[in-house]
Amino acid sequence: MPRGVGWAVAEAREPEFVREVRERFGRYRHHVLGTLRADGSPRLTGLEADFRFGELWLGMLTGSRKGADLRTDPRFALHANPGPGTDLTDGDVRVSGRAVEMTDTEVIRRYADEVRPPEPFLLFRTEVTEIVRVAVRDATMIVQSWRPDEGVRTVRR
Repeated sequence: MPRGVGWAVAEAREPEFVREVRERFGRYRHHVLGTLRADGSPRLTGLEADFRFGELWLGMLTGSRKGADLRTDPRFALHANPGPGTDLTDGDVRVSGRAVEMTDTEVIRRYADEVRPPEPFLLFRTEVTEIVRVAVRDATMIVQSWRPDEGVRTVRR
């Protein structure tokens, strides 16, 4: 798997594209997280993703299955809530990467002071390896993907 970067790095490299993806995530509170179980099979669960301090954070209750999955295999895929309808004019966005569990009590306290999550909780900082945005405009599907080593690539279908 390619090396990931923090959200702020992605934003610095492709500010407009990454801002649009972040705004799309911001339209809804709940999203879908894909993780891998210990046996390698996929798991999809709901999650509130959070953009704060220049990072994309994944927070969850201690003891959650998704937390156990990320501790076993840190790879994840996060799909933004598509919202009502299926026309994709607003775009469909996904982020993939690795989740790094935060153990630094100062980082956890700072996050908790701002977000006020239910206690106790697990906190993961993401290292992004891919960001994808799909939209349909004028009967054309536009697929934009970004990777740290490639920049934005656009395909029209």
